[in-house]
Amino acid sequence: MADVLYTGPIPAERGGELAMGGGRSETSALSGTGGGRGMTTTQNSQRPNACCFCWCCCCSCSWNEEEKRKRRRRKRISQDTKMETIPNCEACTKPSVDEIQLWSQSFDKLMRNPAGRNVFREFLRTEYSEENMLFWLACEDLKQEINKGTIEEKARTIYEDYISILSPKEVSLDARVREVINRKMQDPTPHTFEDAQLQIYTLMHRDSYPRFLSSNIYKSLVHGGSRTSSES
Repeated sequence: MADVLYTGPIPAERGGELAMGGGRSETSALSGTGGGRGMTTTQNSQRPNACCFCWCCCCSCSWNEEEKRKRRRRKRISQDTKMETIPNCEACTKPSVDEIQLWSQSFDKLMRNPAGRNVFREFLRTEYSEENMLFWLACEDLKQEINKGTIEEKARTIYEDYISILSPKEVSLDARVREVINRKMQDPTPHTFEDAQLQIYTLMHRDSYPRFLSSNIYKSLVHGGSRTSSES
């Protein structure tokens, strides 16, 4: 009965599939065609079966390795975060104690403040998701453009940097949003990535922002600002 039910690939085939990037099709992701998606869905559906023989060792070990990398990265981060430690950060003035405390009231207040965005971006670096903030900032920059040639150039750069599956900085977007982007890229406008920007903003709000408020990066700023205020 087990032989009849099992439809996954044999171990040798699974190794070949993993070597090719888990069977993810570059062509289907970039073109958004139905045929490509069908192939990806079929191969993805085989992964649980392919991993069923060694789930407890391969999957859990991969998770442990990722956690170890995160812990090592956190140890290298200073408790006294300074704006100048963030590469290519936005120009901003030193935030006041009141401003820092306002960041905990809402994600919108944090994102409207350049210093707040810099600190939040530094936190995202510790979670290996800085590309979310970089993509959001790039979309904001695109919205300010009015020259058609510049718009097309920046839109192409954003696509290659954050949308393409070949990019190491690819952001996490659902299939519907990717299809919308692929259609809009035929004639880019300042709002080509509007849906994607909103999705990434929501992801940062719901997923990263609560952890940011509990992080040592944010707490050190709050406590450091409070000490400075009391001393003066």
